[in-house]
Amino acid sequence: MIDYLIRNGSVIDGGGAGPAMLNIGITDDLVSFIGTEEPAAGTVIDANGLFVAPGFIDTHAHSEFTLLADGRAEGKLSQGVTTEINGNCGLSAAPLLGEALERREVDMKELDIEERWSTFEEYFEILQRKGIALNFATLCGQGNIRASVMGYRNGLPTNTEMAEMKRLLSDALQAGTKGLSTGLIYPPGVYSSPEEIAELAGVLSESPAGIYASHMRSEGDRLIEAIEETLKIGRESGAPVHISHIKTSGEHNWHKIDSVVSLIEEAIASGLRVTCDRYPYIASSTDLDTVVPAWVYEGGVEEELRRLKDPAIRSKISSDLAPKDDAYWKSVYVSSAVKAENKWMEGESIFEIAAKVGRHPAEAVLDIIIEEKARAGAIFFSMCEENLRRFLALPYTMIGSDSSVRSFSGTTRSGKPHPRGFGSFPRFIGRYVRDEKLLDLPQAIRRITSMPAGIFGIERRGFIRKGFYADLVIFDYDAIRDDADFRDPFRISQGIVHVFVNGKISFSGGEFTGARAGMVLQ
Repeated sequence: MIDYLIRNGSVIDGGGAGPAMLNIGITDDLVSFIGTEEPAAGTVIDANGLFVAPGFIDTHAHSEFTLLADGRAEGKLSQGVTTEINGNCGLSAAPLLGEALERREVDMKELDIEERWSTFEEYFEILQRKGIALNFATLCGQGNIRASVMGYRNGLPTNTEMAEMKRLLSDALQAGTKGLSTGLIYPPGVYSSPEEIAELAGVLSESPAGIYASHMRSEGDRLIEAIEETLKIGRESGAPVHISHIKTSGEHNWHKIDSVVSLIEEAIASGLRVTCDRYPYIASSTDLDTVVPAWVYEGGVEEELRRLKDPAIRSKISSDLAPKDDAYWKSVYVSSAVKAENKWMEGESIFEIAAKVGRHPAEAVLDIIIEEKARAGAIFFSMCEENLRRFLALPYTMIGSDSSVRSFSGTTRSGKPHPRGFGSFPRFIGRYVRDEKLLDLPQAIRRITSMPAGIFGIERRGFIRKGFYADLVIFDYDAIRDDADFRDPFRISQGIVHVFVNGKISFSGGEFTGARAGMVLQ
C-alpha cells in the first residue's frame, strides 16, 4: 500500500508539455506511481478540477538567517514553494570569519539565533537539526568570502588574499553549494574589480552546477555597462551566468530594455549560458542606505555612520542626493525600522516622513540611516509594467522572490516587507499567465520547476517522475491569486490547495500542518 494517492488531477509534469489526467502515488518521500490505475493508499486526495505540478523553486531567496530563526517558512510554503536557492547578492550563510562574522552578529541577535558557525558544513548541520519546512540550496556569497579575508576595506587583494579567497570558495563548493554570487552595489562586493571576480569565478569549474549569479553593479544609469561586465566575467571564467532580479530601474532607463535583451541574446548565441530571475512586481526592496554613494560604506557600518555624522562629509553626501526630486522621494518607502520610536515610519514614503518631521527628504533619509544604524529597509518603486511583462516572457527568465522566508506569527513577522515574499508565485501564475496570457501554463510551470532545477544542479526534483522526490503542489487555476500588498504584506495567497514536501503534506486547505520535511540540498 502506498502512502498517498492523488487522483483525477490535471498533471503538469514540469517538462513543458500540456496537462494529462493521471493519478500519482507517494511512498515515503518519493513519487512511487504515475498512471491511470488507482492502487491502494493510506490517504486518497481527490484533485478533480485541480492542477498537480512539481513543487515550485524560488530561484532567488535570502533565507539563510530567517529560516534558522523560524523553520516554518509559512510565507513561501503557502505559495507552493518547496525549494529555495539562497546565498544570493553576495551574502550567504558562510563562510563567516573575521569581519564577515562581526557584521552578521546584529542580524543573528535580532532574530534570537543562538548558534554560531564559520563553515557551510557547520551551518547545514545546524539547519537540518533544527528542522525546516522546505528544501534549502545555496550559492556562496563573494561578499562573505572577501569580508572573511579582507574585511570591508577598498582595494585590490594581494596574491595571498586571492589564494585564500579561492580556497574558501573551493571549500564551499565541496560542501555542496551551487556556485558563486556577487552583490556589486553592497560592501565589500562594490570594491571588487571585474578581474578579481573573474579570477575567483574560475574556481567554479570544480562544481557540477558552478553558476555565477550576480546582483550587478548597476540596474539603472549604468545598466548596459553592468550587463557587459557580467557577461565578460562569464566568458573569462568559463562559468554559466545568472543575472539576479533583472530590471531597468528609473524611468529614464526604461528604454534600455532593447539593448539589455540584445546583449544577453547575442551572448547566448555565442555559446554562453545566460539565465535571469525576476519577481513579478515593479518595486524593489533592499537596505535604505543604498541611496547614498558607495564610497560612504567603505570600512564597514561604523565608518559609514561616522561619515554621515561628520558635517563636512554629510554636506557632500547631501549634494550628491540633491538631484533626486520629490517624485523620487515619493517612490521610496521605509519597509522596516529597528528602533521602536521609528516604527511609525514603516509603510511611509521618505517624502511623507520628511514632511511630518519638517526636513528636506535628503536630510530626512540621512537622519533615518543614522538613527537606525544603517539597519532600515526600504521599498523602491522604480520600474515599469511593460518592461516587467517583457522580462517575464523571455524564455531564459525564471521567478525569484528576492525575499527571505517569514511566517505569519513569531520572530519573522515584523515590519512591512515587500509582498513578493508572500505572493510572487500565485501572482505570476494568476495575473501574468492566466489573466494576461504572457505564456501558457505548462511553460510557466516549467520556468518555476524543472528549469531552475536544471540550472542550479538540483537532482531528482522539478519534474513529476517515478523515483523523484515528492515535492508537489495542487492548485486551483481559476482561483489562484496573490492577496499580499505593500500596506498589508502578511496575507496568505489564494488557490494553493495542497503542498507536499518530500512526501509529507505541509500545507492543506489553507492550513499549515507543522511538518518540517525539508532537506538541505548539498
